[in-house]
Amino acid sequence: MSRKSESLKVKETKDFSEFSQLADFSLLNSLKADPQSTKDGKDHRARSVYSGHYVPVTPTPIPEPIYVSHSNILFEELGLNSNLTKDKKFCRFFSGDIEVAEYPMSPFGWSTGYALSIYGTEYTQQCPFGTGNGYGDGRAISVFEGLFNGKRMEMQLKGGGPTPYCRGADGRAVLRSSVREFLAQELMHALGIPTSRSLTIFVSGTEIVRRPWYSEGSMYFEPDVMVDNHAAITTRVAPSFLRVGQLELFARRVRNNSHDDAFNELKIIVQHLIDRNYKDDIDPNLSFNEKVIMLAYLYRERLISLVANWMRVGYCQGNFNSDNCAAGGFTLDYGPFGFCELFDPRFQPWTGGGEHFSFFNQPFAAEINFKMFCSSLLPLFLENKKYIEKLEKIKSDFNKFMSKEIQLMWAKKLGLEKYDNTLTNELFNLMVNSKADFSIFFRKLSHIPDNISFLKDSFYLPLTEELQKKWSIWLKRWQECIKKQGNFMKISKSMKQVNPKFTWREWMIVPAYEEAEEGNYSKIKELQTIFKNPYEEQSLESEQKYNRLRPRVFFNKGGITHYSCSS
Repeated sequence: MSRKSESLKVKETKDFSEFSQLADFSLLNSLKADPQSTKDGKDHRARSVYSGHYVPVTPTPIPEPIYVSHSNILFEELGLNSNLTKDKKFCRFFSGDIEVAEYPMSPFGWSTGYALSIYGTEYTQQCPFGTGNGYGDGRAISVFEGLFNGKRMEMQLKGGGPTPYCRGADGRAVLRSSVREFLAQELMHALGIPTSRSLTIFVSGTEIVRRPWYSEGSMYFEPDVMVDNHAAITTRVAPSFLRVGQLELFARRVRNNSHDDAFNELKIIVQHLIDRNYKDDIDPNLSFNEKVIMLAYLYRERLISLVANWMRVGYCQGNFNSDNCAAGGFTLDYGPFGFCELFDPRFQPWTGGGEHFSFFNQPFAAEINFKMFCSSLLPLFLENKKYIEKLEKIKSDFNKFMSKEIQLMWAKKLGLEKYDNTLTNELFNLMVNSKADFSIFFRKLSHIPDNISFLKDSFYLPLTEELQKKWSIWLKRWQECIKKQGNFMKISKSMKQVNPKFTWREWMIVPAYEEAEEGNYSKIKELQTIFKNPYEEQSLESEQKYNRLRPRVFFNKGGITHYSCSS
């Protein structure tokens, strides 16, 4: 190693005391706590929260916590030594025991409220008080914010117990959903898609919670039994956990004249969003109004890119409400999500999601969330026509830029320099009629085959003669387009960089969380390894085990092809 690279090497954080010194709480220092909250964070009963940006709340530790796994990649990025997972205080802290916190750490965590809108319609009935003042982080409690190698990150316990927003629930997460979120965050990061991250996962050795789920072999649409699950806590990490729904909440309060400080609270949280997620992209010398316009422009770019990349890898955010939409432009919530296997533009893994949040409808859902985002910024301009018109222009152009990005994405998946609408739509029809597997098909196509026989292993049923003829015609037309562009090897390589070889297949995840319930975490770690390099060729054993069509026995099974969000 050269002297220069030695000097750039960051000192590792090796124990909990060193970790505590990384604390730097911009949220607690910049935003306002609910005036009716307790100072010690002992605030665990559902109640209305009328003002303030957050509620101090202490997590409820899971009893007898057992370490399950951690993200080696994220630890390395944050400069954390993996031996921290053996540090007793570190393990206690990230399994919910905040009493071990050392100065300058905070002696309490915090949860935030947000509004709910579904496809542009504002809702309040989800709140037990019917006002929207009780809707927010029901089981997510942030416990740490700090600077890691100069990069600000917030750490949030999911399943950390009840908060004022828990709506009467227990605030717990089950091991099943915790494992799914943990692994999904690992995979999405490796796929190059902006996402919240996984730090650690702990499970309780004794606390059991009951949730509705599916009996073995069930083909019911909704869960048909109550299942005992071990309670678990995952720590998710992001530059911030600010949501579009949060901005909506404060904008609603301004519109409704809820209290005297409503406008100021909206302005403060928007400035905080800029500082936390857009600091490097927005000139601090701009006026506040110009910063807000730049924020809208940048968020539009990020959201459009995010959704196009979701579709590129077959991801479907089954519940893409505004409260599940990160204002920083990354994948936030892994509740009822799924990855498309058998290609279907209407793919929707969540039984409560409906077609409006299905695979190919995600650009439209994103546009509506962006409109809610812009509507939340509107009160800041105090009827200033100049800035209102600028914001309106940014909002109205969303569909145009989203369409361009989606077209570019499909062109790249097909190795084309320019989007071909007819060729692409013909392909979709052929894939649907041929029962093609989304990921396997595009990966095989990345080899630029000139014969349909090379693609046969990506179909769930044998092709009829008629379909074989149609495929031959399509392949010939596609090949002609490719030939005009030159180097086949170069095109094939670029296609493989956008069409992953290994992806999420729900039937592979089920054994991982089922065996984890029995104390065996080997499959979780095995999947972490597989998901680390989803675009690369891996061993023959990995290929045969993880890169294959869904076995027939798993079709139409509850908890595999579809599932509720009970977690």
